[in-house]
Amino acid sequence: MHRNEALVAAYLDRLDEEATALHREFSGHEFPSGLDTVYFGGGTPSHLSDKELARVVTTLEKTWGWPAREETTLEADPLTFDRARLQTFKALGFNRLSIGLQSTQDGVLSFLGRLHSGKQGLEAVEMALDAGFEVSADLITGIRGQVTEQDLNALAGTGVPHISVYNLTIEPYTPFARRGVKVDEDKEADDYDLTNEILNSYGLNRYEVSSHAKRGHESKHNQVYWHGDYFLALGPSAASFLPSAGIRGQGLGASSSTFCSPTPGPRPLVGERRTNGPIKAWLEHSSPEILPVSPDDYVLDLLMTGLRTRRGVHVERAERTSGIQLLERFALLIERYKAEGLLELTPPYLRATEKGLLHLNTIVQGFFDFS
Repeated sequence: MHRNEALVAAYLDRLDEEATALHREFSGHEFPSGLDTVYFGGGTPSHLSDKELARVVTTLEKTWGWPAREETTLEADPLTFDRARLQTFKALGFNRLSIGLQSTQDGVLSFLGRLHSGKQGLEAVEMALDAGFEVSADLITGIRGQVTEQDLNALAGTGVPHISVYNLTIEPYTPFARRGVKVDEDKEADDYDLTNEILNSYGLNRYEVSSHAKRGHESKHNQVYWHGDYFLALGPSAASFLPSAGIRGQGLGASSSTFCSPTPGPRPLVGERRTNGPIKAWLEHSSPEILPVSPDDYVLDLLMTGLRTRRGVHVERAERTSGIQLLERFALLIERYKAEGLLELTPPYLRATEKGLLHLNTIVQGFFDFS
C-alpha cells in the first residue's frame, strides 16, 4: 500500500491539536475522569507504524487518559500484524482487536478487493486469541457465489467470542455500483437466518442486528452509540454526540428536571452532533458542522438505534433525558406493532421481537412518520 508520509505526519499533528482542544472544552463536564471506551477505527489504523500509533497513544494519554477504563479497541487488517507486533499492541495499551476478515473464501476476498487469503485471515484471528486479546472479527454476507455456511463455521470454529456480520451494501458511485454489482435479496434474507442459526450453535448470540457474541463479550463501545450516550470522535469525517453548553456536567439520564422545561414552551436541547469535514478540510482546520439535538430528535434517534439491539430502548431513561413521555406519545403505534408481533414491552424496555428485527426499517419509519 502506498503511503503519503507528509500526509500521515500532517494527520498526526492535526489529531493532537483536536484532542487537546476537545479536552480543554469538555473535560470536567461530561467526561470528567477519562473515557470508558476507546475505539481506533475507520481506515484501519493498524497500517500506522508502531511509532505513529505510540504518538496517538501519547496524545490521548496527556489529554483524556490512557488506556480506557473498560475497553480499548484497535481495528486491524489481518496482514498488518504478526505475533511480535501483537505484543507491541498490548504494550501500547490495547486490549481488544477488531479484525476485518470479511470472508474465509479466497474467491470472495478477491471479489471484495481484499489482499489477504482466507487462511491468512483465520491465522490472524487465532494469533490474536493466543496473545490474550479480546477479539472481534467481521464477515460480509449476501455475496453471489459465497458459501456463507463455510465462512460462519470456519470463523466461529476459531473460538472467537464476537462476530459482526454485515450484508453486502452497494453505495452509489462506488466501484461496485459502476460495475453493476447487484445484491441478491433472497440470498441476503437466507444468509440472515443462516447466520443466527449457525452462530447460536457456537454460543454466539445476536445482541444487535449485525452483532453476535458469547455472554460477557459484547462490545462495550458500540453500545454507547446504540443506547444514546455521549461520545467524542476525532479525525476527518468523525461524528460526535456531545452535551450542549447549557447542560454540560448534568449528564444523560439525570432527573427529569434536568432536561424538562418547568414552564410551557420548547424543551431545552439534549445535546449537539458535531461532524468534521473530510480530510482536506479537516487538515485545514475547518469548523465542524454542528447540529442541535432536540428532545424529539433524541427520542427518534434512540428508537432507531436502540431497537436494533436485543436489549431495546430503556423507556424510563429516554423519558427522563428527553422530557417526552414516549409510551404516551406513541401509544397507538406501539400497540399496533405489539399486536403484529413486531414489538414487545417488558418494563423498562421496549424492544423488537425476532420478527421485528426482520422489519426494523418499517418499524423505525413508522415512528418517524408518526412524530
